[in-house]
Amino acid sequence: MRGKTALLGIALMVLCAAVIGNVTAQLPEESRDKVIYVSGTGKVTTTPDQAIIVFAVETENADVATAQQQNARQMDAVINALKNAGIPAKDIRTTGYNIIPVTESSDRPLTTSRVKYYRVINSLEVTLNDVSRAGEIVDLAVGNGANRVDRFSFTLSDAKQQEFRSQALTAAVAQARGDANAVAAAIGKTIVDVKEVNVGGNYVPMAYDSRYSGMEKAAGSAVPTPLEVGEIDVTATVSITYIIG
Repeated sequence: MRGKTALLGIALMVLCAAVIGNVTAQLPEESRDKVIYVSGTGKVTTTPDQAIIVFAVETENADVATAQQQNARQMDAVINALKNAGIPAKDIRTTGYNIIPVTESSDRPLTTSRVKYYRVINSLEVTLNDVSRAGEIVDLAVGNGANRVDRFSFTLSDAKQQEFRSQALTAAVAQARGDANAVAAAIGKTIVDVKEVNVGGNYVPMAYDSRYSGMEKAAGSAVPTPLEVGEIDVTATVSITYIIG
């Protein structure tokens, strides 16, 4: 019985060795490929077709309810003015609402600080699909009760992002292929196939106008707000492994 068991064990070992040998023998088939690894970057310069503006209404009062009511009246006026100007409701959204108690400092230790007044801040994000109206909309919001412009940026709509990203990817692949051809020619080889392609992650371009970021703008200004759209770059990257022969 022991003899049979020993023979069975030897047979299993031989079988395992044969299987491992077959697997190992297949690996060099893939590793025989001579390859070149290259990367490419494509860039397309275009004009933004969308503006994103974050307005805020800030009110202060010793009575928190009064501060909230004042804030609500001003923000309602801002929203109504934007809608009456043709901004769709879907492009207007609240991005923040804060009530901050402002206390008076005391020189005495262990003394509870007394609240002087309450500050209420309501923030509103507006997506504008006609960038030529950006200055007009800033003036309109401020003229109807917004007393802060917290953020202003030019960007691309989803449709334009996809359109120009496709163009940037085409340019990136062309650059990668050009580099691969140059390297292959320099070493006396030619490109025969593509083994692997990796596409870089999505990048949403933004062009910020810092003149109004985090600043207050006085209501009733006689001079329209000048906002220049400028240009924006859409970039894309690819990494490609070429087989050479």
